[in-house]
Amino acid sequence: MKKGKVYFVGAGPGDPDLITVKGMKAIKAADIIVYDRLVNKELLTYATPLVKLIYCGKLPDRHTIPQREINEILVTYACKGKTVTRLKGGDPNIFGRVGEEAEYCAANGIPFEIVPGITSGIAAAAYAGIPLTHRDLSSSCAFITGHKRTDGVPRETKWDKLATSVDTLVFYMGIGNLRMIHEQLVYHGRSPETPVALIRWGTTEEQETIVGTLRTIADMAEEARFTSPTIIVVGEVVALRKKIAWFAEKEERMASLAQAK
Repeated sequence: MKKGKVYFVGAGPGDPDLITVKGMKAIKAADIIVYDRLVNKELLTYATPLVKLIYCGKLPDRHTIPQREINEILVTYACKGKTVTRLKGGDPNIFGRVGEEAEYCAANGIPFEIVPGITSGIAAAAYAGIPLTHRDLSSSCAFITGHKRTDGVPRETKWDKLATSVDTLVFYMGIGNLRMIHEQLVYHGRSPETPVALIRWGTTEEQETIVGTLRTIADMAEEARFTSPTIIVVGEVVALRKKIAWFAEKEERMASLAQAK
């Protein structure tokens, strides 16, 4: 039997309109869709009526399906000649474990393609009115995981390098470790008055943003009961939100129009 193919597709950050054309084609062509928790379910409606949907979402403290089983699912169905679309929130190359899953496919002789998506660190910040770079404020940015591995394998973040050598820092999956992030950055030389934004459910109608400084943001997050999924942006560019928070203004206008009716 001829082997099928696996498409690793970035579903974007939440707004279904941000899916790429190639990503949408892979959804429509799929016999099997293996999708994550942060994938907007509206995207699944574009699949064929006969598609098999397999949910494998992960919460910070609980995995629906272990990673090794996800790897096996992809290979098993592809070996049966199926077209498998592995739908991941954001971009599969940014903390999406596509490297591990693609490696497993390659080791088993399964053809695959990686279809990039818009990562939440860029999109959520953009919808909050925060460009990650700016000619006057930031010539560099870094994406950092704020989540520790649960398999006991050590991975040290180079806080001494990050704190002062990169203008804009974007942390994924870090809301539960916000105080630690604050402490490490300040200890290694970042000013405690550096602006910080927390963006929850970025690009969706539920988007929430709070802005503070490294000194104040942890207390603010606790008071607001901010939980995942939240992107943390650290840097002077956060101050630009005061001028270009276009999405918040759009939501306010829509709310005003609804009340007027």
